[in-house]
Amino acid sequence: MINLNKSSLFTVLLVTINLCHFSCKSSHNKLTSNSSITQYASFNADTTTFQFKNGDILFQDLDCGDLCDAIEKVTHGIAGKSFSHIGLVYLRNDSTYIIEAIGKCVQLTLLNTFMNRSVVNNDKNKIIVGRLIAKYQQLNDSALQFALSKIGTPYDEAFIYNNQKYYCSELIYDAYKFANYNKPFFQLEPMTFKDPSTGETFPAWTKYYSDLKTPIPERQLGCNPAGISRSHHINIVKSFY
Repeated sequence: MINLNKSSLFTVLLVTINLCHFSCKSSHNKLTSNSSITQYASFNADTTTFQFKNGDILFQDLDCGDLCDAIEKVTHGIAGKSFSHIGLVYLRNDSTYIIEAIGKCVQLTLLNTFMNRSVVNNDKNKIIVGRLIAKYQQLNDSALQFALSKIGTPYDEAFIYNNQKYYCSELIYDAYKFANYNKPFFQLEPMTFKDPSTGETFPAWTKYYSDLKTPIPERQLGCNPAGISRSHHINIVKSFY
């Protein structure tokens, strides 16, 4: 899903990565019931220790070939960075998870697994961390509970909003809309899948939607990681690259 206002797109790849994450069918009840949510966790990177906070939003630059190249040609996140994926930090006891829509469904992924999928040659993680500004921090717990309730929901391969499935940024959008008393917190914007230099649909998208046997949702409303990264509701508190 590509935004006409140069917001970056949510992830489109359905990568088959040998990752240590919770499966789509794994129960999240053990992680959510009869236990309190931890508020902070530390992560060692770049020889410094960063303390994650419950509800932090991770923006990730994944490399996915022609599709990501098409995304990056027309979209830009905060500070000119490109993002193709997004997840929500969930701290529970001594473990740090990311709630994310990726692969086949919404699932929980261990922090290190999430971080390591975007390591570049210089050992930098292509990830930045967003955090809600102080006046909105109270929304985090409700947003997390909403996102946890969606574990196992199928991944939205077609990137169509409100179709009982979730792509990565749609999950974050709906979680904070729910937490904000069903009022939009982040923005939906028209999407485009066209090359700005030619006005034609990128071949990678043409093939992608042809394989899905689904019309390209040109100009339909959607959301994406880069648009969220530029929201005035959050501050960027850490860049790992």
